Amino acid sequence: MASKYTNSERLDKYLSTQLNISRSDAKEFIKKRLVTVNGEVGKLYDMKIDPETDRIAAEGKEIVYRKHIYIMMNKPQGVVCSTRDGQSKTVLELVPPELRRDGLFPAGRLDKDTEGFVFITDDGVLAHNILSPKRHVSKVYHVRFEEEASESYIPAFEKGLELDGGDVCKPAQIEILEDKHEALVTISEGMYHQIKRMAEAVGNKVTYLKRIRIGGVDLDESLALGECREMLHKEIQNIYTSFME
Repeated sequence: MASKYTNSERLDKYLSTQLNISRSDAKEFIKKRLVTVNGEVGKLYDMKIDPETDRIAAEGKEIVYRKHIYIMMNKPQGVVCSTRDGQSKTVLELVPPELRRDGLFPAGRLDKDTEGFVFITDDGVLAHNILSPKRHVSKVYHVRFEEEASESYIPAFEKGLELDGGDVCKPAQIEILEDKHEALVTISEGMYHQIKRMAEAVGNKVTYLKRIRIGGVDLDESLALGECREMLHKEIQNIYTSFME
């Protein structure tokens, strides 16, 4: 018998969410007696189960329960960080079918012409914490400048640059690389076109921008542009740690 906990969910809804199938397909699984709950055949579509304690299997394979899903994407240029756009391809359109589920959205934005790490999830609480300016979750970008970067940028970034329009950045870090046209820039906020405007504030221009790190998690270098993968438990823990410190 299914456990009688308050954290209950309909069996067909559970299957639909966890297997990324339609509710009607989930009902077909149940109708064909392909689903078991704690070793017994689940016969009712609306049977109440506890996702965290009951053992649910489909076609003999136990389902590993995931309350939320967390996806790392290496966004290419030309794709927008939106759930829908109408003109340009969105990051959600690049998510493969096996990782899709209702409620997915990108937690934060990258400009259309910026590449790199986009965090996609259906966990609104975690996304809120990542995006909240009060949490100071750091993001690291690989930047290429039109002109060579100057050592004078370092104290200017650390002080907090004043941007066009009067916005003042929180203190940031810049590490100028061996090729002085390139640098790693770390910020803890996400103002509109922030790094491009920071470059303009010191008399330079960004020609290439890629986000390579969010909180304590680096972009997986094995991901080609446009590819994504489900994030590991330890990676999610590192993101949590980054705003709990």
